[in-house]
Amino acid sequence: MASRLKEKYTQEIVPALIKKFEYKNIMQVPKLEKVVINVTNSEARDNQKVIDAIINDLSKITGQRPMICRAKKSVANFKLRVGMKIGAKVTLRRDKMYEFVDKFFNIALPRVRDFRGINLNAFDGKGNYNMGIREQLIFPEIEYEKIDKIRGMDICFVTTAKTDEEAYELLSLMGAPFHK
Repeated sequence: MASRLKEKYTQEIVPALIKKFEYKNIMQVPKLEKVVINVTNSEARDNQKVIDAIINDLSKITGQRPMICRAKKSVANFKLRVGMKIGAKVTLRRDKMYEFVDKFFNIALPRVRDFRGINLNAFDGKGNYNMGIREQLIFPEIEYEKIDKIRGMDICFVTTAKTDEEAYELLSLMGAPFHK
């Protein structure tokens, strides 16, 4: 099942990018490669139920089972040892990625309190965009009564764009509500 955004990409976004940046070959046109959603929590090292709640929320939001992230280094100040569970992440590709991006830009972000648009300064210089969300409640799959604690998440949009300008144009054509 192809999503609306995937069809829009092939029919509208690719021709618009070719016209704006004057690409000679269709393979030069930037595309969204993957979306990585990451949730970490300091309480997770002490309580297994926190990890279970994070995994449950992420799997509801993305429709895919998350991978558990473990600490790579020991840090005495944080009471952290190598191998302790500290969070979870999901990497979305292909159809699930397009469905998530469409839902995120059109349903979830407008539900953010005092939302004026996403920040333009979060590009990394290589065509990728990173942003943080303060609460998981903006997603329609999360039921307010069933959550134990509000947790944020980091979302990284990885593109094949060579510059931030190309990535900005790609994401804005996909429906990203950038702050004017």
